[in-house]
Amino acid sequence: MRALRIDRFGGPEVVAVRELPAPDADLKEVLVRVVASSLNPVDAKTRSGAIRGGLPALPMTLGWDLAGVIVSPGSSGLSVGERVIGMSAQLADGRGTWADLVSLPAHSLTPAPSNVSLAEAATLPLPGLTAVQTLDWLGVASGQRLLITGAAGAVGGLAVQIARSRGVTVDALVSRPAQSEVVTGLGARKAVTDLANLDERYYDAVFDTCGASVGETVADGGRYATIASEHGDPPDLSHRGVTTTLHQVKEDGDGLAGLVNLVETGDLRLRLDSTFPIADIGKAYERLDTRGLTGKIALLF
Repeated sequence: MRALRIDRFGGPEVVAVRELPAPDADLKEVLVRVVASSLNPVDAKTRSGAIRGGLPALPMTLGWDLAGVIVSPGSSGLSVGERVIGMSAQLADGRGTWADLVSLPAHSLTPAPSNVSLAEAATLPLPGLTAVQTLDWLGVASGQRLLITGAAGAVGGLAVQIARSRGVTVDALVSRPAQSEVVTGLGARKAVTDLANLDERYYDAVFDTCGASVGETVADGGRYATIASEHGDPPDLSHRGVTTTLHQVKEDGDGLAGLVNLVETGDLRLRLDSTFPIADIGKAYERLDTRGLTGKIALLF
């Protein structure tokens, strides 16, 4: 089978299509024929060597997301040929999804949305789980106020929609004026580019996706979560009774099932920017570096 592998760190040129033995079908796991995956910022950071400590050994197969069809369901209760999506915590276990065949635990998979293509569905798992798990930790409920930074990005855009589906009032911080209309179209009440346009100690919770310095916007006793690990720990706001966290995404098939339901009811819109065959992985990385992307990049197998 084919897999996208690296045996050293560097630019897009270090990623190559390699032939590997197919994984064994195991009753405890589900063997999936991958139709599409997606390209995430973490894949670029892993490839370049920007992530230090605890990495899987080289050579490694990259990729976190997959959408495909079941080849062998094991004891999962799923069916051969069924369309599924899943997420693998690639940095934790070295089990990358950029391969023709991937074997994953059943608890990390769920049936794919019935109303979108598998290329679109492949853009959901990692950013969707990151968004919903962080929102669950923040505990924002109907009628409360939430600030999301980097709201035009993959995680931020999904978080805006999920929070709005829960009745939360969402304001957004974006990097460029052109993104404001995109984010308000996803359900944000307003989107600003300047921190000066945000009220201090106003929001019940803050969801930071990009390392912005917005600690003063959260109300006393509120909650503050960041996923921007490259910027270090979240600010210490304990003197104001604010609880903070640096959130790390976890595999969760049940969480994916909830996201699929939102896609099928129309409460969550997936944004696909472009698709590339795996032979054009270099071009896909070039596209990822384009400023102002408002959709995800899918890789086709």
